[in-house]
Amino acid sequence: MDRRDFLKIATAAPLAAAACSSVAQDFLSDFELDEATVSSLQAGMQSGKWSARSITQLYIDRINKLNRSGPDLEAIIEVSPEALKIAEGLDAERKSGQSRGLMHGIPVLLKDNINTLAPLTTTAGSLALMGCVPPQEAVIAKRLRDAGAIILGKANMSEWANFRSSRSTSGWSARGGQCRNPYVLNRSPFGSSSGSAVAAAANLCAVTIGTETDGSIVSPAAVCGVVGLKPTVGTVSTAGIIPVAHSQDVPGPICRSVADAAIVLSVLSGLDYASSLKQDGLKKARIGVVRDRMIADRQIEHLMNSAFDAMKAQGAQLIDIDGFGKENPPEFEVLLYEFKADLNAYFASLDGRYRELSLKKLIEFNEQNRDAELASFGQEIFQEAEAKGPLTDAAYLKALESCRRISRTDGIDAAIEKHKVDAFVAPTCGTASVINPRNGDVYIGNTASLPAIAGYPHITVPVGFSRELPVGISFFGVAHSESVLLRLAFAFEQATKLRRKPRFLPMWS
Repeated sequence: MDRRDFLKIATAAPLAAAACSSVAQDFLSDFELDEATVSSLQAGMQSGKWSARSITQLYIDRINKLNRSGPDLEAIIEVSPEALKIAEGLDAERKSGQSRGLMHGIPVLLKDNINTLAPLTTTAGSLALMGCVPPQEAVIAKRLRDAGAIILGKANMSEWANFRSSRSTSGWSARGGQCRNPYVLNRSPFGSSSGSAVAAAANLCAVTIGTETDGSIVSPAAVCGVVGLKPTVGTVSTAGIIPVAHSQDVPGPICRSVADAAIVLSVLSGLDYASSLKQDGLKKARIGVVRDRMIADRQIEHLMNSAFDAMKAQGAQLIDIDGFGKENPPEFEVLLYEFKADLNAYFASLDGRYRELSLKKLIEFNEQNRDAELASFGQEIFQEAEAKGPLTDAAYLKALESCRRISRTDGIDAAIEKHKVDAFVAPTCGTASVINPRNGDVYIGNTASLPAIAGYPHITVPVGFSRELPVGISFFGVAHSESVLLRLAFAFEQATKLRRKPRFLPMWS
């Protein structure tokens, strides 16, 4: 199958005219930085076409146009009032012959659970932390600043990283409102890094940063038509990030291209991943197709089969994998224990009245502010976590050991060894469901959990569209195999080029 045939399948079936009204052309008018990459922005600054200040201003204007007006994406909680001044300083450095590297002068948006310095605040989307400026910025925020990146602002997120209620609505926070999928506006952005994914997809910034415990980078990236990379746990520092669970938490890039993801990961980790990118990176690769992660959807099946054909055409050998066993890891038990311990430790790191918070007091705060915080769904996960004991409990230690054995030793590690493959591939998840504040998210398919529980790397890349909704394809593997995954994902992306910017279509069911 050649690329033209693949594109016919991957972009098939536009919405019927009766299903939607016309989209205001103002939303779709040419944007000077549409689909700009880190490399193209650097080239523009080097040539004098742009400056860091002009790029920053263009993104601020774009946010003002689309975030709280127009399609009302609600992807951004706040924009730094110092961003333009910082950009001017970086322009002065460039004029004097100084460059801090590929991120010099590049605007970045951070998820609102990543500590930043004043005047930006860090709240996890919760009213309980309104106005909070942590005493220390996150390690990754400092790494980005030191590399010359401009922290443009904070992205909206699922409040408390979607770990409050089993009926939670992705993309909603009491502080930021309901974030919307830019492809079809009544569809969910999925996962807690929703604002970061929507901002990347809608060209509100050059690159964005999300965090993941289980699917919170790769799921929103997949349904928003962008690249999301969850690194191996421990590769990137979580210091200064509001936690869910230390055994699975990790920050990572959400971008419009694999190359940008590699550049950003290099800055976050201090390791070189950009050199992993090769146009012929699929040649002679052995890739395991995880058949029990396939989704029973005719269009997604077409997309995946076309993707497999494209990989074979690039010289990859595909090996069917039946699955990773039937034993379910006790992940939720581990997360409950770690959430209570880790969140209480985070509160203790803050100043002033915020230092007095605890999970117990947070539950009380939400009850006292029920109309704002609990109008659509509750906090039963908070209550379950609060009932847990310390991390020395035998129940926690047993659950953690089981998770690592099932996901690592008897799971990904065993399958890699048995089948002698470089990585595994599967659809990331199904298409985005309709936003439903009363009943919560509806997920179809989930490739994120196994690598998330293992703490292993996982990258998603656009694989096409089912109707007007993006679909992502996942590559995942053993610990510290980011270079392998980036090589495979980059080669696939370059062979297919299926990223398509959103059209902000009106609501449909």
